[in-house]
Amino acid sequence: MIDAFAKWRSGLAKTSKTAFGQLATLFGATEISNETWDDLEALLIQADLGIELTAEILDALQRTVQTDGLIRSDELSTALRTELRDRLVNPPAFDWSNKPTVILVVGVNGSGKTTTIAKLGQRFQSIGKTLLFGAADTFRAAAVDQLQVWGDRLKVDVIAGEPESDPGAVAFNAVQSGVARGLDLVIIDTAGRLHTRFNLMEELKKVHRVIGKALPGAPHATWLVLDATTGQNALQQAKAFKEAVGVTGVILSKLDSSARGGMAFAVQRELGLPILYAGLGEQPEDLIPFDPDAFVEGILGTGQ
Repeated sequence: MIDAFAKWRSGLAKTSKTAFGQLATLFGATEISNETWDDLEALLIQADLGIELTAEILDALQRTVQTDGLIRSDELSTALRTELRDRLVNPPAFDWSNKPTVILVVGVNGSGKTTTIAKLGQRFQSIGKTLLFGAADTFRAAAVDQLQVWGDRLKVDVIAGEPESDPGAVAFNAVQSGVARGLDLVIIDTAGRLHTRFNLMEELKKVHRVIGKALPGAPHATWLVLDATTGQNALQQAKAFKEAVGVTGVILSKLDSSARGGMAFAVQRELGLPILYAGLGEQPEDLIPFDPDAFVEGILGTGQ
């Protein structure tokens, strides 16, 4: 657990130093005043929790102050930690009952989908699961090449099509291949697309439907990769993807490069979806299961 907390603390250093690092000064041994609340509000907004969520947290803390008779601002520290932790849910256990289990991975351009898929593949492979990748990003040759490089490295087959071919056909073939080979898992990459592009979102819906034709009930999970450096701006993207293809979980990529780690709380509040994994570095082992306790301690800079 010590190593886990250390990894989170290191990965969340930018968020901790930029926003939450001011807590030590704010939570001094002074009496709680209007200025305390103003400063805390500014800090939470700066950390990218969003205005509405910040207001909710402040209201809850003010009720705690009244109920528990808190006087000094340093007594708010524990109350804030508890309030933040209560805003996050533990990611659900992964369901391996389907064979193969099909995961569809979606997101906007540049969110880190392809790299994330490779890291997921290595993680699942390390626990003995057999898998293949479906390269349904047929618009960007570099994406197929990138996935193929990872496939070669991991000795995982990549099902791909011709450049600009039908991504639905690639996804269909990938699922059928997974079924025929009796594999545990099929992970399907998709082209990055802006949530405002109607035709591209419709195409993504088609890919989702075609996967269901290849294997009834699939995809069994649809995971949205969000670039943590975009902060609150990612929420509108996320809502559109959730509406289009029934996203079941979120992966926060580039969390170590972001000073906006507080957006994780907004993701939870606005989408009602679990955060499954977080990217805390460049290496494959740096994509780790989301740990709400370690996350809160990491952004507060108190993980031990």
